[in-house]
Amino acid sequence: MDIRRAAEIDFDFMWPIFREVIASGDTYVFSPDTPRDDAFAYWFGSGVTSYVAEAEGRIVGMYKIVQNQPGLGSHIANASFMVAPSYSGRGVGRHMGLHALREAKRNGFLGMQFNFVVSTNAAAVALWQSLGFAIVGTLPRVFRHAALGYVDAYVMYRSLESDEAERLFALPETHKGT
Repeated sequence: MDIRRAAEIDFDFMWPIFREVIASGDTYVFSPDTPRDDAFAYWFGSGVTSYVAEAEGRIVGMYKIVQNQPGLGSHIANASFMVAPSYSGRGVGRHMGLHALREAKRNGFLGMQFNFVVSTNAAAVALWQSLGFAIVGTLPRVFRHAALGYVDAYVMYRSLESDEAERLFALPETHKGT
């Protein structure tokens, strides 16, 4: 798997993944009818650094890193991830998660925070916990799940300064590019 910085031209391949991921209404706050221009701005707007994961000659996932907050909160990263549903369960999310943590640390961030992880998205919660994130808060009934109605979302956080983080970043690279 190759993970590299996304170029705007990649959006033609990212857009179908975005639409497919949000269509189910169970993991992201985007409405299933989110316009293409809004999705483009999400991945390529000001202050956004996006990456794509490629396998078998095609884009199979993407993630972005931004400052979690401006100004005095700019030392903490925030990230969002999407994997093509046809590649779910193949380790794409884990590879991108490791890459994102390394990139965030390399760019001087001291931690990474996810502000809105849908509590019923068990695969995402388990992945982030396996990469050292902790649930630091629960937002009650803030997500309108397409099938389950109102469910909680988690705020998750991990430091990029600890000895554990240093061991994580010392692992062999799981991708070719950055």
